Amino acid sequence: MKLSSNIALILLFTTAVTCTGQTTDSIPAVKEKVKRYTIEPIRSTMFAAALPGLGQIYNRKYWKVPFVYAGFGALGYAVTVNTKSYNNFISAYQDFNDIIPETDSYTDLLDRLVGLDPAEYDPVLHPETANPSTTSWVNTTLLNGVDYYRKYRDLSYIGIAAWYLLTIIDAHVDASLFDYDISDDLKASVVPINFNYTGVSPGITIAVTKTF
Repeated sequence: MKLSSNIALILLFTTAVTCTGQTTDSIPAVKEKVKRYTIEPIRSTMFAAALPGLGQIYNRKYWKVPFVYAGFGALGYAVTVNTKSYNNFISAYQDFNDIIPETDSYTDLLDRLVGLDPAEYDPVLHPETANPSTTSWVNTTLLNGVDYYRKYRDLSYIGIAAWYLLTIIDAHVDASLFDYDISDDLKASVVPINFNYTGVSPGITIAVTKTF
């Protein structure tokens, strides 16, 4: 009985010494899991569609946001200028082709464009001096101005829609290529290839692999 007690005490002492002698180096370190920032292409596309530039912010391409809004600003300015010019020409064309003397908005427009005197072309205000050929030329010029600015006004609206779509595509492509490996660990090697089953032919190929 006494021998058994002594053996138990020895085992207990040995276990205590062993546990005390362990250092922190011998304990396996618990690797802390670091959450890596990931980008989902679908979410990026939805953000870009909801608000221009938001997809680029989500992709962390902050430097693209000023370009996004600069494009919209330039196209918006084009819409404003072409719309104003179109309204001026359509009003002038309508006033020129009516018989109401008070509607003479075309006189200021033609004076700024070509410096024509209304006495040379206006059969309503100056029927005695108006030249029919000049009158026809003025009518054609005003109509061409209407068509010209209407065309570029519509193209400016189309440009806004195209730029909006392009910003969405840009956000989607950036998100899709976010995890694309472009590191310096890539290497190329030249290896022989076999074009048939009877032997090795003198062909070569380039294999791209990643070094670890």
